[in-house]
Amino acid sequence: MDIVLHLADEYVLDKAWAALLPVSAFTTASTNTAGLYNSSHVSFLSSHSSAWSQLISYIPHPPLPDELLTSPLVASETVASAWPRDYMPRQILSLLTLTFVGIHIMYFLFAGLSYQYIFDHEMMKHPRFLKNQVKLEIKMSLQAFPGMILLTLPWFLAEVRGHSKMYDNVDEYGWLYLVASVFIFLVFTDYLVYWVHRWEHHPICYKWLHKPHHKWLIPTPFASHAFHPLDGYLQSVPYHVFPYIFPIHRKLFLGLFVFVNFWSILIHDSDMITGHPLEKVINGPAHHTLHHLYFTVNYGQYFTWADRMGKSYRQPKAEYDPMATVKALEAQRAKQALGKDE
Repeated sequence: MDIVLHLADEYVLDKAWAALLPVSAFTTASTNTAGLYNSSHVSFLSSHSSAWSQLISYIPHPPLPDELLTSPLVASETVASAWPRDYMPRQILSLLTLTFVGIHIMYFLFAGLSYQYIFDHEMMKHPRFLKNQVKLEIKMSLQAFPGMILLTLPWFLAEVRGHSKMYDNVDEYGWLYLVASVFIFLVFTDYLVYWVHRWEHHPICYKWLHKPHHKWLIPTPFASHAFHPLDGYLQSVPYHVFPYIFPIHRKLFLGLFVFVNFWSILIHDSDMITGHPLEKVINGPAHHTLHHLYFTVNYGQYFTWADRMGKSYRQPKAEYDPMATVKALEAQRAKQALGKDE
C-alpha cells in the first residue's frame, strides 16, 4: 500500500493537503510580511485570511521545519502543507481515502467485467436465484466496505510506516526467492483462509457472521464482497499477516493483493466447467459454486489440498451443475406449453 500512497502523494495528495492545510495558515503575519511568500502569491495568502484559515490554524500539526518558516517557499508554484507525508494523521486519512476509492474501483471494474463477459446470465433463471439479487449483492458489499476498511487500516498504516518485511531491491534476497515467495504466499494464505473460512461455519458464529454471505446460493461476481464486514476482514487477515512474517518484494505483494481480489470475484461466477486437467488441484469457480450450494465443502481459496487434508473436499461433477436445474425447468415448461397447444 505504500507504493500506492507514494504515487498518490506525488501526483494528487501533496497538492490536496497543501490546499487544505497550507503552511501559511500556521505562520504569523509578521513571518509572512517578512518575505516568506513573494508578491505573486499575495492573492493566495489573502484567500486564506478567512474564517477557514482561522479555523484550521487550531488543527494540531508537527513542528514546522525552519526552512519552511525562513525561506521564500513560494518562489515556485508549489505550496507546502503543514502536514508532511510522514505525519500519522495525514497517513491515516490518506489511506482511508485511497482504500475507499480503490476497493470500489476494483469491485465494480472486475465484478462488472466478470458479470458481463463470464457469468452465464441464464443462471438467473435458477429457482434459488433471489429476486433483485444483483442489486442486493451490491448493496451488501457497499455496506460492508466501510467496516472492512476501518479494520484493515492498522495493517496498511504499519506497512507504510516501515514495520513490515517488504523490500525494494530484488538483489536483497535474489530472483530465486522472488519467484519462490509467490508460491509461499499462495500456500500460506490458502491454508490460513481455509481454516478461517471453516471456523466461520461453526454453529457458534455461523448464523450472524458468515450466513449473510451464503444468502447467495447461486452467486454472481457481485457476491464476492457481499459479506458481514467482520467476515470479510477475517478472511483477509492471512494476506495482511504475510508480509510481517515473510520478506516479500513490495511491488510483487501489491500485484498479489490485486490478484487476490480478482480471484475472489472470479470464483463467484457460478461456473461449473468440469473435466479440465487442473480440476483436482485448483479450487476454482466450480468448487466454490459447490460450497455455496452445499455449505460444508470446498472451503479453500486457491487449491484443493487443504480441503483434502480436512476431509471437506467435493469433486465437481456435471450432475452438480446448477445450470442442469435451469435446463430441466425450461424443458419442463416447454413440455407443458406444448401440451397446452395440443
